[in-house]
Amino acid sequence: MVRENSALLPFGKRAFYYVNGVRNMTENQSRILAISRGEMPSLTELAGLIAGYTEEDRVFAASLARETADRIFGRKIYFRGLIEFTNYCKNDCLYCGIRRSNRNAERYRMTEEEILNCCRWGYQAGFRTFVMQGGEDPYFTDERIVKIVSAIKQEFPDCAVTLSIGEKSRESYQRYREAGADRYLLRHETANPEHYAKLHPPELSLENRVRCLHDQLDLGFQTGCGMMVGSPFQTAEYLAEDLLFIKKLNPQMVGLGPFIPHHDTPFRDEKAGTVEDTLFLLSIVRLMLPRVLLPATTALGTILPGGRELGILAGANVVMPNISPSDVRKHYQLYDHKIGTADAPADSYQQLREAILSIGYQPVIERGDYPKEAES
Repeated sequence: MVRENSALLPFGKRAFYYVNGVRNMTENQSRILAISRGEMPSLTELAGLIAGYTEEDRVFAASLARETADRIFGRKIYFRGLIEFTNYCKNDCLYCGIRRSNRNAERYRMTEEEILNCCRWGYQAGFRTFVMQGGEDPYFTDERIVKIVSAIKQEFPDCAVTLSIGEKSRESYQRYREAGADRYLLRHETANPEHYAKLHPPELSLENRVRCLHDQLDLGFQTGCGMMVGSPFQTAEYLAEDLLFIKKLNPQMVGLGPFIPHHDTPFRDEKAGTVEDTLFLLSIVRLMLPRVLLPATTALGTILPGGRELGILAGANVVMPNISPSDVRKHYQLYDHKIGTADAPADSYQQLREAILSIGYQPVIERGDYPKEAES
């Protein structure tokens, strides 16, 4: 599954192979094509595909995924304004740089007015979706979150608000929804309970994480799950379980990025996930869920220059430039060497915009809601 030295082949060509006019596919490519037609492999077959795909298979999957995304969304790439408003967290997840036991983290919290100022700048720049992301910070009670969301929606009624603030009660999610929050991002991280226990402290459980996701869907959020690719102890079988979980959950958003270690965590010496595996799984998710909103993550851009562009060419259709203030963004370090921490919001936006244009896609800053079935 791990291919440290494999070259990233170009995506411009169609990855089809013909012999005497008949399509000649490998077994893996036939399986990928079946996924694109809604036929999910078994757990064993899916694990074999993940463990044994070749570079040709990856390019084949990317070609199908990109064609699928283009058919549904055109050549639009949706921009979301990311506001990392607190790096305090009550949890102690073993992979995360803002875990509560990291005494070296320089903590901060943004005020409501600072958050609104980010939205004001973003609105003037054209953004119509704001993503509030932070650790599970007890200071930001339901009352404070509701007040902030309500203020954003009152000042910018034509904008979508996404929350990414962790596990909450159903009652809390309902309050956020009633305040006007439109979307909620909560990565499940792994669908295998044993693997989940190796990544998280004992007080956190996969069962509760899944409960949160179902509550969000029930309450009408556009809901996002996802996982780190290449996280410690991960196997092809675990990733196959993730894909089957995602397919069954049928979320509106999926966030995939490579695992990157942080030097102040127990996983400091673990190997990072690979670009190839992340791109391949992005393509498979696009083929499984054709209408899904699928980000090309900052982690993908961190692990390889141009990684987010490769993610788009593999089927992603969302990017989230950071519009947090320059003086705090350097402290939101979930993993090492995160790109863009020294940039001003305008620079993050412009650099990413130019990168998207350079690969022939159109940056758009509309709300970019999950498309209805009739539009697919």
